[in-house]
Order: sequence, then C-alpha cells, then structure tokens
Amino acid sequence: MAAPGLAEAALRSAPYPPALTGLRGSHVGAFEAFHALRDGTLTVGAAKDVGERYDLVVVGAGISGLAAAHYYLEAHPGARVLVLDNHDDFGGHARRNEFGHGGRTWLGYGGTQSIDSPLPYSPVARGLIEALGIDVASYRTALDRDLYRSLGLRRGFFFDRETFGVDRMVAGTPTGDDADRFLAAAPLSDAVRQDVLRLQRDRFDPWPGLDGASRRLRLAQTSYADFLTAHWRLDPGVLPLFATAPHGLFGAGIDAVPAQDAFGLGYPGFQGMVLDPGPGPGQNYDSMGSDRAEPYYYHFPDGNASIARLLVRRLVPAAIPGRTAADIVTGRADYGRLDRAGQRVRIRLSSPVLSVRHEGPAERARAVRVVYQRDGALEAVTAAKVVLACWHTAIPHLCPELPEPQRQALAFAIKVPLAYTNVFIRQWTAFTRLGVSGYTAPSAWHPGTSLDAPVTVGGYRHTSSPDQPIVLHLSKSACQPGLPIREQHRVGRNLLYTTSFEEIERSIRSDLGRALGPGGFDPATDILAITVNRWPHGYAYQYNSLSDEFWLTGRATPCEMARRPFGRIAIANADAGAYSYTDAAIDHARRAVTELNENR
Repeated sequence: MAAPGLAEAALRSAPYPPALTGLRGSHVGAFEAFHALRDGTLTVGAAKDVGERYDLVVVGAGISGLAAAHYYLEAHPGARVLVLDNHDDFGGHARRNEFGHGGRTWLGYGGTQSIDSPLPYSPVARGLIEALGIDVASYRTALDRDLYRSLGLRRGFFFDRETFGVDRMVAGTPTGDDADRFLAAAPLSDAVRQDVLRLQRDRFDPWPGLDGASRRLRLAQTSYADFLTAHWRLDPGVLPLFATAPHGLFGAGIDAVPAQDAFGLGYPGFQGMVLDPGPGPGQNYDSMGSDRAEPYYYHFPDGNASIARLLVRRLVPAAIPGRTAADIVTGRADYGRLDRAGQRVRIRLSSPVLSVRHEGPAERARAVRVVYQRDGALEAVTAAKVVLACWHTAIPHLCPELPEPQRQALAFAIKVPLAYTNVFIRQWTAFTRLGVSGYTAPSAWHPGTSLDAPVTVGGYRHTSSPDQPIVLHLSKSACQPGLPIREQHRVGRNLLYTTSFEEIERSIRSDLGRALGPGGFDPATDILAITVNRWPHGYAYQYNSLSDEFWLTGRATPCEMARRPFGRIAIANADAGAYSYTDAAIDHARRAVTELNENR
C-alpha cells in the first residue's frame, strides 16, 4: 500500500510549468528527439508497445489539438482519447507564465495574446468561445482603458546612441497628433524631420498614370521600405522610425511587408493616391479588416492560455478547479491528474511524437500506430484515428507514407520565429517618470516593450499603482532585414535556437537599463524574474505577395493540399489555414474531426 502514496507524493512535488522561469517556450527537452529524427540519427523501430488502445490520439496539446479532442468527444461521448505533446506544458503557443511575490501571483502571457481576428469569427469558433463561458463583451469592463492614460503615459520610442548618436527616450510617436512635438525632441537630422512630416502631409502619387487596379498590383509587388525610399525618395534615416511596426503581425519589418498591406494597416504615405479601400490582389488578411468582423478582442491576464485551460478543464475536469471563465484565471492546474490510468481523456506531456503510421495500407487500415518518446524511451500506442495538430513542417517526418505532393505542401509552411518575454519588476515608477507605457527600441534585442495590459478578471486584479510590481512584456520577431521573408524566418529560427538564456538575459538587463535608467530603473534591483518564451516555430506563416506568386495570382495555396486527410489521419492547426489566429486553430480542429467522422 505504500507505493501509491509515494507516487502521489512524486506527482505533487513535480515541477509546476507555469511558474518556471528562464528559457521556456521551445525549451530544452522539447525538440531534441525530433531533431534527431529529422537528421536521421534516431529510428523508431524498437518502440515498446505499452498496451494502450484509443479511439483517438491527438498529436499536439495546443488550442487546436485540445479543441479537436473536445469536438471528437462531442460526437463520441464514450470515446477514449490521448493527447500527446512534446512540451512540459499544454497550450502550445498559448502559454501561461506565473510570478510569485509578496504572497500573491502575477500572470503574464508567453504566446498567443488574445481572442481577436481581422476577419469575422466563424460560427464554429464563436460557438466554442461561448461554450467555454467566455463573454467577450465583458472585456470592456475587464480592461482599465484609462489607467495608463490617466497617469499621462503614452507609447514611446527609444533612440539608441549606436544608430542615432545618443540614448534618448521620447514619449509619443512620429505620426499622429503629437508628431511635431515628438520630432522636435527626437535626435534626428532636419532632413529626416522634414521627410517624416512630408510623408504624412504631402499628397504624393508615385504612379499617376495607372488605374486603381494597377496601382494596387504595384503596391502588392513593392515593399513598404522601397515605397518610402525609391518612390517617395525619403531620407533613409526615416526607415528606423517605422522598421519594426509590422513585427507583431508578420514577424518581419517593412523591408519584407508589401506596401499594399502597409496601406491597409493605415501607415502613412498613401493619402495622395486614389485607392479602393477594399481587398487588393494578394493582400494579407491582417491588413484587410472587415466591416463584418466583431470587436473580438479579449485579453485574459495569461493570454489565450486561459482558453487552453478551459478546454483542459472540460477534457479532464479534475485537473483544474472551478466552473467559470473567470475562475479559470486563478485556478491552479494539477498536472499530476492529466495522465492517469482509467481516465476517458489523458493528456501526456513531455512526450514528443516521432512516428504516425497506418497498420497496413492507409485505405484498408483499421488502426494507426503512434510512437513517442517518454523519459528517454520509445513507446507506442494504437489509435483508431489520429488528428495531427502539430506544426505542418514536422508532419512529413512523422508520416513518411503521405503522398509526396502533400509532403511538399506541408514543408512549405515555415513558422514565424519570435520570442515573447515576461520580465517581472519590483515597480514601474520609471515609466511614469519618462511618460511612457511602452516603447519601441528597434536596435534592442527585444524591439518592443510594454507594461502589462491592465486587466482584472474574477479574483485576479491588475496592479494599479506605479510603486507596485508589474509584468513587462517584451517581444522579438527574429528577422534578418534584407532577405526574402521566408529566408528571414529560417535565419531567425536558427538565431533563437543558438542564443542562450544567459545571452538574452544580458541583453534584457542592458537594454532596459539604457532605456529606463533615466527614469530611475536599476536592472540589478528592479528585475525580480525573467521568463523567455522562445518560439523558433511560432506564428503560422501567412502568405506574402512579395514572395508567394500563387497568393498574388489567386491560384491554389499550399495549405489546401497540406491539410487533406489521409486514411485515418486528419490534419489541424492554424497552419492548415495559413492564418495565425486562434479562430483558425479552432476552425481547423473542427474540420479535421469532421473528416474523421465521415471516414468510418
């Protein structure tokens, strides 16, 4: 009788992933096995069959994988389901970071930030959000929109001495109502100041002889950086002011973002052109917008990790206490309850999948063998059906039996590399002294820094006073300006994998000290903890009219071929729609399960 007690004690003493600091995201232990498989140094033939049989195995415990398990159980209430993931936490990029101090817990988001989309949510995606009990409209009261504004804080820009000759924080932006004041305080040449003002005020048309459709096509084939320098003929010193503006959407700067998308996003320089505001050829969804899109922006304190947690609560009710979307924020997950024998649904973490193959020809097979690694050993389970809710680029290695055209289409879906870093600080008085709630620092390791969104949900209350602790959110799109966008993503992926936490930490301390030091910030005493959420395989890649000719001409896209079902295997995830939003992850989870249900 002693053994079960010891096992329970071991589970209770296991690491609690949300509270781990240092290098997280794609952490050490999450990717090495797959890399060995990719490189041909690991084979899966000797896997031990653990004797488990499931109606469905889901590969990937992100929102798409968890939603797929949810939808399958809706259709098959008595089914046995196993969800496997290579990370030590569920949620995929919807990652929760916790920081403890002074007897309470602060939260940060380490990936997917919010429930939003530039296009209308489908009835499927909207239905799941509502079924989980999330009242999007309540965000209007959950977010204190006046807190930072009431303290006189605004977005700022940090000019570094290497680029601009001096370290200087300037509150405001180079465009908008405060442009004159901002430019007067900025360490810029008179020529750059005049060009920034000209860009906003002059009514310039670089192609007066072209009709509207031809203008849109030309914009789709011209980067915004070239639009500013080659056509507006602005001083190159203008570019750093706008270089990182599209990082948060596309994972690249204005050198790799089409001018047409810049127009759709409201960047300056198009006021003299007669342009139809409707979608143009090859325009990205992010820059289209839609009058039919609801204001679907709801930010939990831990981002969309709360959506993942709500799904886990539905799948394994004993794992997270509570009953509502509000109490999910403060509920502590019991990771020891995710994978217990006898449960209808089991979520098995730290178990990278290495092989998914039909037992026999796909068209006649009655089962699929799934091999994964756990604690250094290869194990195998059998599934009647499988949903692959993992990265598309991994699937050709996991399923070599797929048709070659589909394998090539899957491999096309390169991910967008990024780092979402949370820095927990003792107080934020430096921000109030400098008059900023966040700032852009284009030469810093993390070009974006912001005070946490002031959200209060259920029992979780946001910091309200500058002399209290707060979470800073730092962001990095690991891009390499000057290269085609897909090559930038490859270079950035390697950069993130080869940069140690110690190097990143030094950069954080140096960059924050330089930018906030004049406001009294001391990295040695004010930084309490750092969690770097490293995602070398981050956002789903969204097609780009500068690089992807098929997107510009309206031909079939790789994701359409990539997501085709194969025998008893269906494919989900946001990659399946080449659309990096939570609603895409949900929609394609439902599609994948529907395909499996139709294949009996």
